[in-house]
Amino acid sequence: MATQGQQPPHLHLEELTAAQFIDIWRHFDADGNGYIEGKELENFFKELESARRGPGVDPSNAAFKEQLKEFMANFDKNADGRIEMSELAQILPTEENFLLCFREFVGSSTQFMAAWRRYDTDRSGYIESNELKGFLADLLKKANRNYDDKKLKEYTQTILRMFDLNGDGKLGLSEMARLLPVQENFLLKFQGIRLTVKEFDSLFTFYDKDGNGYIDEQELDALLKDLYRDVGSTGIGGYKKSIMALSDGGKLYRAELEIVLCRDSEL
Repeated sequence: MATQGQQPPHLHLEELTAAQFIDIWRHFDADGNGYIEGKELENFFKELESARRGPGVDPSNAAFKEQLKEFMANFDKNADGRIEMSELAQILPTEENFLLCFREFVGSSTQFMAAWRRYDTDRSGYIESNELKGFLADLLKKANRNYDDKKLKEYTQTILRMFDLNGDGKLGLSEMARLLPVQENFLLKFQGIRLTVKEFDSLFTFYDKDGNGYIDEQELDALLKDLYRDVGSTGIGGYKKSIMALSDGGKLYRAELEIVLCRDSEL
């Protein structure tokens, strides 16, 4: 997270390394909420214009505000008035552009959850560095990108540096989900409710009516409607579909649901 008065990183307009891209993102997303917005956005655009045109850019100038408006029309793809990571990756081309590569591979929360189930091979509820390495190798193959083992290690470390918020060397679900486009990251939308293990056990027992150790789609639907009463049925439907991607043949076991509702609550 950037500190007040810290010198901004140079906005190279040629292709960035992944590490340079991360430094720039972390500096301008000063509050770490997944967006460059408000004053952060103004600061970013000032530095971008200075890199393009030289020093002396004045944010109070009417021309600056018009240029910022035009810039947002070009790059703010979902027109929410903010810049998220995938949009920044288009503004500042990253070496191999692994972020956009990821989006081609896992573009929705449902695809993301299915990938999580596939690569969390030991069912620990975390993607450890060796599992992340396998995930990135498959991603680069699918995108027809050339890489060697050194490059793969570098990308693995970059992703960890970028998203491992608590520095434990592995990615929890909510950390890994930050790779998703913000509007697809259902964990951000529902992060206001994080259950303790005790609360989760009571909840799971209540909805596992027949006591068989798993809940099916109908039982999950009832659970989510009770848990997230303020979310419309459309939101619940998408959330349910994403969670069911973790299931085993339509059976959602305790461990899988616990990852979604309990894990990483400290984040």
